[in-house]
Amino acid sequence: MYNNTAKILNDHYDQYCRKDFIKDDPILIPHRFTKKQDIEIMGFWAAVLAWGLRKTIINKCNELITLMDGAPHDFVLNHSEQDLKKMIHFKHRTFNTTDTLYFIHFFKHYYQNNDSLEDAFAQHLSEEDEHVGNAIAGFHELFFSLEDAPKRTRKHVATPIRKSSCKRLNMFLRWMVRDDGRGVDLGLWKNIKTSQLLCPLDVHVERVARSLGLIERKRADWLTVLELTNNLKKYDANDPVKYDFALFGIGVNGQKIP
Repeated sequence: MYNNTAKILNDHYDQYCRKDFIKDDPILIPHRFTKKQDIEIMGFWAAVLAWGLRKTIINKCNELITLMDGAPHDFVLNHSEQDLKKMIHFKHRTFNTTDTLYFIHFFKHYYQNNDSLEDAFAQHLSEEDEHVGNAIAGFHELFFSLEDAPKRTRKHVATPIRKSSCKRLNMFLRWMVRDDGRGVDLGLWKNIKTSQLLCPLDVHVERVARSLGLIERKRADWLTVLELTNNLKKYDANDPVKYDFALFGIGVNGQKIP
């Protein structure tokens, strides 16, 4: 089973981790930009909005970019009250005006004092940490540390403290950290190790991982993410999350597992 699973994972990683994957995936959104801060802001936002049909997610993110005049970093730093009025009608599923305005508020506060969003995660992580759990938990606290942080927005930025699988943040970190030379993940951040990343756990990944015996835990929560990633490390200890491409690709395309 070990050899067969390794072949399935590696073959499908090669099949899906290529540039033509980008056009149909929310990772297309940060790829639209070259400025680091624009990539970070829209990468984060695309990951947070990533539920539902991928085409819809991409369209909603493009709508958001248009509302920010095509320049997210400049917009969050220099917007006027009048500029914010056009954001009032932006929503995606349960993500609404309150959430949109707080995201802008946080980014303005953060980027007035910092060059990159990387440190918002990396400052909570040590070299010895096996995974990014502390980085995600610390980021959650930082993100909601502003005085007027709305309680309702917390549901959109997960934390392992609440046993969430943190799928969207793990996906965002994969985008920002991994650099395998294939041009899909962006690989901008250098202070988090690829070996510390955790596999994003959505319904497609979960289903395929269970069928391959990579998950036994019944629930799909934080401990399940750790179980899955630890099992993926048997096939690549330094870059286990590359197999997200294989698991997601097989699942979303309805491929049969040999």
